[in-house]
Amino acid sequence: MRTNIVGWFEIYVADMSRAQKFYESVFNTQLEKLEAEGMEYLMFPYQEGSEGAAGALVKMEGVPPGPGGSLVYLICEDCAVEENRIVPNGGEILRAKFSIGEYGFASIVKDSEGNVIGLHSMK
Repeated sequence: MRTNIVGWFEIYVADMSRAQKFYESVFNTQLEKLEAEGMEYLMFPYQEGSEGAAGALVKMEGVPPGPGGSLVYLICEDCAVEENRIVPNGGEILRAKFSIGEYGFASIVKDSEGNVIGLHSMK
């Protein structure tokens, strides 16, 4: 397979407006509402045909947020910049920016909903 393996991701939330504020503030972006019956979706910016995967914040009955078996890494220009926005927006830094050798740098953080996510950058 010669494509990015991740095709879609969902970050589950309990409080959509709190989570929206967290992600829009940390990543300096705007999320877009998607209509879906019985669920609330706010989609991250996505451009068809570009690198990366599409994904959304999701509030769905029976699917609680929190630490689990998956870790989604969100791409940043310099993950230290976004890392500095984590705590003021209700999150927690679990592992501050660290080198992953030739693959750049990463941070492991907890969002406002208790989900653990990764930040990744090349500088």
